[in-house]
Amino acid sequence: MKIGCVVLAAGNSIRFGENKLLREFAGQTMIARALAAIPAEKLAKVVVVTQYREIEELAMENGFTPIRNEHPEFGQSYSVKLGLQALSDYDAVLFQVSDQPLLQRKSVAALIDFYCKHPKNIVALGYQGQRGNPCIFPAAYFPKLMEMDGDHGGNVVIRRHEDALMLLEVSPQELTDVDTPEIWNQF
Repeated sequence: MKIGCVVLAAGNSIRFGENKLLREFAGQTMIARALAAIPAEKLAKVVVVTQYREIEELAMENGFTPIRNEHPEFGQSYSVKLGLQALSDYDAVLFQVSDQPLLQRKSVAALIDFYCKHPKNIVALGYQGQRGNPCIFPAAYFPKLMEMDGDHGGNVVIRRHEDALMLLEVSPQELTDVDTPEIWNQF
């Protein structure tokens, strides 16, 4: 099975007030932590969608393919589409956000293994029935992902196909997104 990964790292961090992905957490930037959480040996290709030169360079240093998002103002759906275009002939794509500093590589690897046992389902990490990120979509959902617009991610497609969603339980800390300085200060 040919599984690709799209790392979403093009946001403007408006609620945070600065590029949060370059903020250090436990000695590494958040983007470096996100890239370190990717089990590349389980994936055919990893693309990193970003508007930032520093993140493009970091992606290449990790052996990943950067994809420039020249229009981050179009919202997350545009980054999803850019990444998916690069992996359109794959069997499935894992979408990973870049602002979960406690996400563990072993959890992402376990999610890929979980998907391989349930290849017709959308799978995601979760906690007590609440979906988190990352998520893996089979190719059957690629056209629906390509139809999205605005500042929406795969959650739009998941809401329309909740019967296809399966969750792999992890600790709630791993699923914490750092969207605001207030959340950052809780770490």
